[in-house]
Amino acid sequence: MGDRVGAVFAALADPSRRYVVERLASLGRATPTELAGELPMTRQAVAKHLATLELAGLVHSRREGRNTVYRPDPTPLRDATAWMERVGAEWDDRLAALARHVAEHGAPGR
Repeated sequence: MGDRVGAVFAALADPSRRYVVERLASLGRATPTELAGELPMTRQAVAKHLATLELAGLVHSRREGRNTVYRPDPTPLRDATAWMERVGAEWDDRLAALARHVAEHGAPGR
């Protein structure tokens, strides 16, 4: 697993960060203050979550006057999804081979 994919999984391991990503995907953009209004945490806590998401590449920030506005970036999610699909396909192949073996030779111990 690449560092980028690992960073995505690590960032999304926290339910609050997953919620932040969902809200940003829905809103298109938001400030930490706007997001804190929807969560049971302070603006500073939201800002820390956003910093973690930004390190994983899941959001990007931009200064607009006195505010920092965050926007989602789906590219790292696509990379993580591609990794999961590749690993899932490998498992599907292994399970299919096992099913063929059992069909041809029977289950062990029979």
